[in-house]
Amino acid sequence: MHIHHHWTGLPEAARGSTVAMGNFDGVHRGHRAVIDAARAAADAPLGVITFEPHPREYFAPDAPPFRLMNAESRANRLRRIGVDHLYELPFADELAGLTPEAFAREVLADGLGVAHVTVGQDFRFGKGRAGDAATLADLGRTLGFGVTVAPLIGEDGEEFSSTAIRQALSDGRPDDAERMLGHWHRIEGEVLHGEKRGRTLGYPTANMSLEGLHLPRLGVYAVMVDVLGGPHRGRWPGVASLGVRPMFGQNQPNLETYLFDFEGDLYGEHLSVALVDYLRPEMKFDGLDALIAQMDRDAAAARTILAAL
Repeated sequence: MHIHHHWTGLPEAARGSTVAMGNFDGVHRGHRAVIDAARAAADAPLGVITFEPHPREYFAPDAPPFRLMNAESRANRLRRIGVDHLYELPFADELAGLTPEAFAREVLADGLGVAHVTVGQDFRFGKGRAGDAATLADLGRTLGFGVTVAPLIGEDGEEFSSTAIRQALSDGRPDDAERMLGHWHRIEGEVLHGEKRGRTLGYPTANMSLEGLHLPRLGVYAVMVDVLGGPHRGRWPGVASLGVRPMFGQNQPNLETYLFDFEGDLYGEHLSVALVDYLRPEMKFDGLDALIAQMDRDAAAARTILAAL
């Protein structure tokens, strides 16, 4: 997959795609329907237009973190489902100030030269969110590209949405999040140096930042871990603590993951940690012996759950 960070100066091979357009936070089943509709709409390379940072971060920079995915994780998911071109457009003053007409002309027609655009029926665009899917269809007829409006999808009367997925994760229901996403919820990023306390307890962990992300319920999870590159590239089952480490007076949430039967150095590597099942809430123990005993129980429970997948 080729990633492009602007709508100007593109090589000719990056123009003329059939594209799905939206924020695609989570790349959930509703998003997949939009992308699949784009795939079917035209005989052209498949592209996705999205925005970085998320427009909500631009308009409300002090709001609590809400994203299900960082840019790296979203790109990895889109690559897995066969997207050829990711147009990760910079959302700043220039883009935010374009009217719907200017966006359609300057970005879609002149810049990307799109063959076809697919959006969800709730899509809004342009300065002040003045344009909707019907506006885009009218502009496409004028500017020479096709437009498909994909219906919202769901089940049991519930639409698949990033909001509903965030609530499921906040409640400690990763199985419900997985049902709506169509894949496990993943936290992806670089392995950072931590306090290295886990190795003294018999559980060396890979530490990752949660900065900018919506926090799932704090606690311990059974996880599947993909090491995305380097000499240890591959998949391992594991157990992870997502929280503030109350035993040690820490209060900055992070993700600490123990990979079963793994040996090696992961510092600087990038991991994709899938939250498979919620085991228990975060706890404070009466001493290290009690903590280690609970970690042993957590690891055994996670091994049992993951062995059944």
